[in-house]
Amino acid sequence: MAGDLLLGVDIGTYSSKGVICRPDGEVIASATIEHDLLLPKPGWAEHDPDSTWWGEFVGLTRQMLAQGVDGGAVGAVAVSGIGACLLPVDERGTALRNGILYGIDTRASDEIAWLNDHFGEDALFDLGGMALTSQAIGPKILWLKNREPDVYARTHMMLAASSFLVQRLTGEFVMDHHTASYYNPLYDLRGARWDERFAGPIVDLAKLPRLLWSNEIAGQVTPVAAAETGLSAGIPVTAGTIDAAAEAISVGVIDPGDMMVMYGTTMFFIHVTGSPVPDPRMWSTAYLLPGMYAIDGGMSTTGALTRWFRDTLGATEMAAEAGGGPNAYAALADLAAGVRPGSDGLVCLPFFAGERTPINDPDARGMYVGLTLTHGRGHLYRASLEGTAYGVRHNLETMAEMGAPPKRLVAVGGGAKNPLWLQIVSDASGLPQDVPEKTIGASYGDAFLAGLATGIIPSLDNLRRDWVKPAATYRPRTQEQAVYDRYYRVYRELYAATSGQMHELARLGAESQA
Repeated sequence: MAGDLLLGVDIGTYSSKGVICRPDGEVIASATIEHDLLLPKPGWAEHDPDSTWWGEFVGLTRQMLAQGVDGGAVGAVAVSGIGACLLPVDERGTALRNGILYGIDTRASDEIAWLNDHFGEDALFDLGGMALTSQAIGPKILWLKNREPDVYARTHMMLAASSFLVQRLTGEFVMDHHTASYYNPLYDLRGARWDERFAGPIVDLAKLPRLLWSNEIAGQVTPVAAAETGLSAGIPVTAGTIDAAAEAISVGVIDPGDMMVMYGTTMFFIHVTGSPVPDPRMWSTAYLLPGMYAIDGGMSTTGALTRWFRDTLGATEMAAEAGGGPNAYAALADLAAGVRPGSDGLVCLPFFAGERTPINDPDARGMYVGLTLTHGRGHLYRASLEGTAYGVRHNLETMAEMGAPPKRLVAVGGGAKNPLWLQIVSDASGLPQDVPEKTIGASYGDAFLAGLATGIIPSLDNLRRDWVKPAATYRPRTQEQAVYDRYYRVYRELYAATSGQMHELARLGAESQA
């Protein structure tokens, strides 16, 4: 008889994490593996699905079982992954190329333009509830069909990161509705199904997986997967989902008005709504459970920007950390904390990999504006944090303009461990942020969904009662908010004034690297 322990594994942009939990949310084993992001060409972002996605699922699972957990005690498995991604596979589920990643991969700009011209932006938007952007998978499938026709011809199924893991575990080709929402213009948001209206030039719908909700069982662990992972054959596996959605449920973002602010490699927002609220500036999606919807959004470089800053301009702090000193990020935050709000007249546009919502401009480029000889690294780092905060505010204001202002913000992710960053975002946005006691991440939400799908966890009430407990709240400060109001206006005006030059620089940069 299977046990009642719950295994959750999440594959992220730069690392993968796993947890094994009891039904009350207690974590009894955990593991993390870091990996690289593949950037083979400008505008491309990829992962090796075998070594990074499946290989790290196997590695994490074996590491956790080695912490004193019997594989037979695991009663359910759920997975999540970066999303939405595109991975073509053959009949056996074998990957035919590297996985093409989410909105940070901007290779399909020409396909987006063609689809908009061919079908009309309004018609495309009406079906899926979101405009075509670099986050959309339909244009990336068309890119594959146009640019790698031999791969397309051999493709049996188009999978996302989580659905690839589910297939390796169970042999089943499935995809959850939240992930499918990003396969526009192939998914009918209101009908919750694949739709052939615009599919003709893009893909044969037979190449798209069976749709399930994230609280439904996709299949059971096969004997082959059991031998690789150390799990017992026959354990139920859920449909899985995108990492951001799993992270949202991990901190109790489940009621209309709740909004997750995920401080990860990229910034991601999930605002739960009771019905679709489409707007071309944001992404309207099906959420994890039937009858739930969400307004999603994302910024392209937040944690990736702080990482770039550390790796490029933080050699002193990294050397000190390697010698047993403080964490390099913490040391840079200390430098920034010594700088006044507004960074003494410095504004950062954090578009270092284009930008997603609400401007949806893959050719936007990063800037530090206002530099003088009096500015140092502390100013630059603080301006980087402030620039991301202005982007958060822009997204929040857009949702309010849509008639769906968030009622409660919950901060999660690695960046939520940085008190300075959290305070800057609250000061700049004018909204408080709750920080839960446990911000383990998407793998924790996966574990909960595994329990919910199998009945090991009876209802969502267990999430609110046992799994999520508040720890701290960051509230906006009046004086700082007034300062940031003025800088935010400059931030908005700078993009409007320089977008043409940004686009020209993007073209010039692409030409120089061709």
